[in-house]
Amino acid sequence: MADVKIKLFANLREKAGTSELQLSGEKVIDILLSLTEKYPDLKPLIFEKLEGESEATVMCGSINVLINGNNVRHLDGLETLLSDADELAVLPPVSGG
Repeated sequence: MADVKIKLFANLREKAGTSELQLSGEKVIDILLSLTEKYPDLKPLIFEKLEGESEATVMCGSINVLINGNNVRHLDGLETLLSDADELAVLPPVSGG
């Protein structure tokens, strides 16, 4: 299990009431599930509910999760392995000028 620093931005930070926390997990999915268990209001912002599925474990297409600045979509997605001292940033879609 890796101890990972999680940074939340924009509406995710507002819903959780914190911008940073520490969680442990082996893979990105473990961290995101722990995060949404701790802060249930984040679940619909991070995961999509698929028809016919009881649990939502597909990341929303609009959310970006970065490990040490690298998007997990360019790594092994939710199955990306984590190491101690990794920093995981969770970013919602942002618009504006």
